[in-house]
Amino acid sequence: MRVVVQRVKYANVKVDGKTVGEIEKGFLVLIGIKQGDNKEQADYLSKKVCNLRVFTDENDKMNLSLKDVKGKLLIVSQFTLYGNCEDGNRPSFIEAARPEEAIPLYEYFCKQCEERGIEVQKGIFGADMKVELLNDGPVTIIIEK
Repeated sequence: MRVVVQRVKYANVKVDGKTVGEIEKGFLVLIGIKQGDNKEQADYLSKKVCNLRVFTDENDKMNLSLKDVKGKLLIVSQFTLYGNCEDGNRPSFIEAARPEEAIPLYEYFCKQCEERGIEVQKGIFGADMKVELLNDGPVTIIIEK
C-alpha cells in the first residue's frame, strides 16, 4: 500500500463536473493498493497520515499534525501509483489490486482515519476524477507499507 500525502491550502475532487469531495487546510491523500495488501498496512498508514507533523508551528518548524491545526483529509484512490515503467514506455498496472480487493481496503483506510478524529472527504473509487489542489509549501510525502 502506498500513499502520496500533499499538504494543501485546499483540494477538491469532481466527477462529471460535480464536486464529490472538498477540503480546506489539510492533506490530499492519493492511495494506491496493490495485490495482497491488508488491514494491518491500512492501520499503519492511517496512523502515519493522521499523525504526520508537517504543519508549521509558531517557530516556523514543521512540528504540527492535522489534529493540531484542525485539518481535514481528502482521500482519493489511485491505482496508477502502482504503474510499473521499467520495460518500455507504457506502464503496466498488474501489481495494482483489482477493485474487489481494493475497494474494501480503501473504505477501511478512510474509516480508520475518521476514527482517529479527522474529518474525511473522499473521491469515488474507479471514477474518472478531476482533482484540484493548492499544494502548500510544496510539501509532498510518500509513505509505503
